[in-house]
This record gives sequence, C-alpha cells and structure tokens, in this order.
Amino acid sequence: MKLPLRLLPLLLLLISAPLLAQDTAESAVPAAVDASGGFSTTIDQAAGWVVAQLTAVFFVDIWPGEGSVPLVVAWLVLGAIYFTLRMGFINLKGFKHAIDVTRGRYDNPNDEGEVSHFQALASALSATVGLGNIAGVAIAVSLGGPGAILWMIIAGFLGMSSKFVECTLGQKYREVRPDGRVMGGAMFYLSKGLAELGLAPLGKVLAVMFAVICIGASFGGGNTFQVNQSLNAVKETVPFLAENRWVYGLIMAGLTGVVIIGGIKRIAQTAEKIVPAMCLIYVAACLYVLFKFSAQIPAAFGSIIDGAFNPSAAYGGFIGVLVQGFKRAAFSNEAGVGSAAIAHSAARTEFPVREGIVALLEPFIDTIVVCTMTGLVIVITGVYDTAAHPELLHYVTDNDGAGLTSQAFGQTLSWFPYVLSVAVALFAFSTMISWSYYGERCWAWLFGDRSSMIYRVLFLVFVFLGSIITSKNVLDFGDLMILTMAFPNVLGVLFLSGGVKRDLNVYLSKLKNGEFTVYK
Repeated sequence: MKLPLRLLPLLLLLISAPLLAQDTAESAVPAAVDASGGFSTTIDQAAGWVVAQLTAVFFVDIWPGEGSVPLVVAWLVLGAIYFTLRMGFINLKGFKHAIDVTRGRYDNPNDEGEVSHFQALASALSATVGLGNIAGVAIAVSLGGPGAILWMIIAGFLGMSSKFVECTLGQKYREVRPDGRVMGGAMFYLSKGLAELGLAPLGKVLAVMFAVICIGASFGGGNTFQVNQSLNAVKETVPFLAENRWVYGLIMAGLTGVVIIGGIKRIAQTAEKIVPAMCLIYVAACLYVLFKFSAQIPAAFGSIIDGAFNPSAAYGGFIGVLVQGFKRAAFSNEAGVGSAAIAHSAARTEFPVREGIVALLEPFIDTIVVCTMTGLVIVITGVYDTAAHPELLHYVTDNDGAGLTSQAFGQTLSWFPYVLSVAVALFAFSTMISWSYYGERCWAWLFGDRSSMIYRVLFLVFVFLGSIITSKNVLDFGDLMILTMAFPNVLGVLFLSGGVKRDLNVYLSKLKNGEFTVYK
C-alpha cells in the first residue's frame, strides 16, 4: 500500500488537529503564539469539531442506565472475552511456555527476523509499561475509586488473549524485505488476511483506517502524553522545569532522536536495557511502600473488592467504576488495539503462534503486576480521596496522575519523588521510542520507506509540543486515538481468529509431542 505524498497535508491535519484543540483559557502555549491574529483560534475551532465528531461515533454512550459506557470500551471488552473463549484460555495454558520462549530456550539464530523473542517483548513492553501504569492508574482510582483496580486486573487477564491473537497474526502476515528488514503489523494482516477470505475491499479500508489512526496515536498517547505526564512528575522534584517546561521538551526530543533514527534494532537494543531497569526501579519503589504499610494491605484489597461491586455514587456507580478500570487498562496495555503486533512481527521465529504466546505476557506484566502495585500504593496512602486531602484536588481536576502518584510516594519518604522522577522519565522515554517505530511503520506502509525520515522529524516536533500543552487535552487526545485503533483491528481479527485457532492447535500438539528443538 502506497499513497501519493500529496496526501500528506490532509493526513497531518487529521492527526494533529485534535492535539491542538484546547480552550484558550487553560492553554499552556505562550501568549505570543495566541496573538498571531485569528489563526490559532481558527485551528482550535476546527480541531474541536474533528474531536467532537470522532467522539460522537467511537465514544458514544451505549448504556441507557446509570453510568457511561463508551462504545470503544465495550468493543474491547467483548472482543477480549471472545478471544479468551475462542482460544481456550490461552492466557492460562500458554503462560509457562511463554516464559520458556522468552528465556531463549527456543531461539534459533537462523530464523528470519530482526530481533530476539526477548527483544521483541522488551520493545512492546517499553511501549505499554509507561505513564499509563503511573499516571493512568492514579487517574482511574481518583475517578473510579479503589474498585477500578479490580476491573483493571480483569481487563488485563482478558487482554492477554487479545494480545496473543493479534501478535500471532502480525508474525503470520509479515513481509521480510531482501535486506532483512521486517514489515508487519495490523495493516498487513488486515489487508492480506482479509483478502484471503475474499474480503479484500474491507481489508484495505480497515488497514488504511488503522494506519492513519496509529500515526495519530503515536503523536498523542505514545508521545505527547508521555512527555506531558512525565514532566508533571519530574517538576515535583525539579521546580525549574515547572516554569521552563520547554527545556524538558528539548531534552527529551534530543534523546529520542538519537535512538529512533537507528530503527528497530537500535530501539530493541535500547529497550532491552531500559525496560528491565525501569521495572526494577519502580517495582522496588512500590514494594518498599507496600512493605512499610504491609499491615494495611488486607484492608486495601478489601476496599478494592468492595469498591468494585458496591461503589458509591460519587464514583459513577458500578458502571462508572467498571468503565474506568477497563478504559485505563486498555490505554495501559493496549491489548486489542494492534500496536504491539508491529514490534512482535520483527521477532526471529519459525512459528507465528510462538511469538503470540510470548506477547500474552505483556498485559500480565503491565497491568496485573505493575498497575496493581501502583493502585495499592494509591489506595494505602489515600491520596485519591480528595475529600480527605483537598490540597490534592487540583491533581485530579488537571488529570495530573503522575503528580498524584508522586505525592503518594512522597508521603512515605520525602526523597522518594526523586526516585520516581527517574523511573517516570525512563518509562516515558522507552514508550516514546517504541511508539515512534509503530507510527513510522504505518507511515512507511502508507507513503513508502523513503518518506520515513519525514515522520521521524514530525515525531520529534510532537515530543517538544508535549511539554507545553495541557494535561487534559493530551489525555483526551491519547485516549481518543489509541482506543480508536481497536475498531478496525478487533473487527479484522474477529474474521481471522479461526485461522489462528487452527494454527494454535497444531502448535500445541507439536509442543506436547516434543517436536520442537530446545537450544538452551
């Protein structure tokens, strides 16, 4: 698929307009920019219209009673439930094998691909284990109460199956170029896979739709959201950045540019070093807090379970709490949106199902482990309860989840926010470099490999923009673009899931019979 470059301006307008949509009263853009005639106001109004139309279609409330259930959340949940049942609970029976494969026991260096199973997992995890685990969880608990954590865990468990199916397809329909570079992802299995089923027109429409939305998501949730929320945490310990946000933007843009120019191999090499380090730092921080307040953990779990099934009206009732949990989980682990299939398609393997099994570890690590630990810290410290802590209300109203989490850790040890700042910066950086690869692959699929540098430059521009625009606008834009990717992806995967099930049965049969070579 290659579109003429003359369509670039239209694409840029579609994917950047929502990011620019913000009320002048709360804009963090310098006043000098707003003074440039009516241009800024015109763009804001046009962008607001675009966001409103997309929201009216994809985020329409489908629940007639109490609470609000956006269509996209229901779509992801129902898809995850279907894939879990269709694949025979692969999220349970494939778990141990996933660990063995990730350890390298089945790594054949002669298989086609650019990275190892572990590197592919690290690259995908670096895109998911990020500010969604820190900022997103705090926002979910502040808006949905402790009960939202339980629904996040359930969503993570179901999402393991969604991740398995889409990443298996990413491997199955990838293309290996003569120079060894791999091209894969939802745009390939949607177009090629559905064509095999006699649904070529539908496949092409869904593939183009996915690619365009993914590019927008890479600029939003995978970029500006990460910069903005990480800055909100870092400025708690570096006050200079609160008044000079643009400095942080320039630093992050420079560091990101050094890595992404090198492509997937450099991204994977960086990710395999950063991801374990950042997870170790953050998990150690959580464990310290939880150990210090270990006596309160049973009560915290009690609040989580009770809040999940008997929430107060202040948190939107049962439906409101459930939606907050599923929505934040989806934004954090991205199961069902098709992004991780791009990274996993580059893994060296002879069997697509094997890489799909590796991929199911992502929601487990991202949501069931990291998000749950964050949630427990938030609940135990009580920072989510703005009635008891009115001085923290502005963190909730500004959707400053990273700042709220920083306050939670700061209540335990005064110097802990400094540790969190390092972890947050690593989370944000690793997420951005992986999402740059996702967006660049979609861009190259649309416009050709030679145009990739244009995308990379634009990505770095958006890194800087993320430091100067408001948290609420970034959060809304990130949700809109990342979650919207689920519509074309899940629809196409539903059609293709039968083939994945057949491949899975064959693979599990060979595994049971000991037909695979073990290298380590």
